[in-house]
Amino acid sequence: DRAVRSFVAWATDEVKKPQVRGVRVESLESGRPEMRQTLDRAEKFLNLVALLAALLSAVAVALATYPIIRKLTRRLELLQRGVERWGAGDLTTRVAVQGNDEVAFLAQRFNHAAERVETLVHSHKSLLANASHELRSPLARIRMGLELMGHPGTSTSANTSTDFKAEILRNLAELDQLIDEILLASRLDAQEVDLGTVESIDLSGLAAEECARVDALLDTGDNSQTVEVQGIPKLLRRAVRNLLENARRYSSGEVEVVVRREGPRAVVRVSDHGPGVPPAQRERIFEPFYRLPGASERDGGVGLGLALVRSIAERHGGTVVCEARPDGAPGACFVLNLPLQA
Repeated sequence: DRAVRSFVAWATDEVKKPQVRGVRVESLESGRPEMRQTLDRAEKFLNLVALLAALLSAVAVALATYPIIRKLTRRLELLQRGVERWGAGDLTTRVAVQGNDEVAFLAQRFNHAAERVETLVHSHKSLLANASHELRSPLARIRMGLELMGHPGTSTSANTSTDFKAEILRNLAELDQLIDEILLASRLDAQEVDLGTVESIDLSGLAAEECARVDALLDTGDNSQTVEVQGIPKLLRRAVRNLLENARRYSSGEVEVVVRREGPRAVVRVSDHGPGVPPAQRERIFEPFYRLPGASERDGGVGLGLALVRSIAERHGGTVVCEARPDGAPGACFVLNLPLQA
């Protein structure tokens, strides 16, 4: 401490000396402009260095991110070209799904929508083509009946006229049924929402009403257990009616209907005593306008009944299949499976 105090006292005395103070002040005053210029140059240099550093950083970031951005823009360009091709009419167009990000999700959704639209358009084209063929047959029979009734050489007895009228009425009813089923099939394929109100339906009661129409036998098992499903009443009634009419058309004996609860599902089995369906054909019979080999138009039906049953079942979260009869007897058994009401 003593040494420090001695040094401070000495330095103070030296500063107070006039000659030293004068030289020091003079030297500072004379060197002030040069010092300011030096500081200005240093400041400009530091600003330039900072600017260059910022530019270099931006270039480095751009070079580092360019491959990523280019990969993303290339995928977007591919998606854009795919959408443009699809919009130009090529409904088979699909885009490649790469990665697991938002662009990949967008590509997946596009592919799903494109596939759905392609299936719908193909279904409608097939429906129109088959419908035009099916419409020709009853129209030709009606035309022929009218021409025979008006032909001078044709017998015009009361019985003949009655037969012709009955034939014309039958063909008109077939036309009406065909048009009705085509319209319903088209609406089901388009997945229209407004097809009716969803309600709680007693499947046993609905089956009993439809069995009474075609004189079919109904087995509901334990009557204490209700079989209720959620659905559109007119559609489910149409499905059960089509199965019963199909069974009655080909059955040479009784038509039996069984309604049961099986776990969380409601099951309706419609069995007939007809010729049956070969295993290789049990899936194809649900295609629109498909008829088994050997079946003729005179057997009735327009070939859409079973296709409608499948569409209605799928609309309600269910399935329908064709099987052999459970008892092994000749004939077919159609099984309609629907989810029970929660």
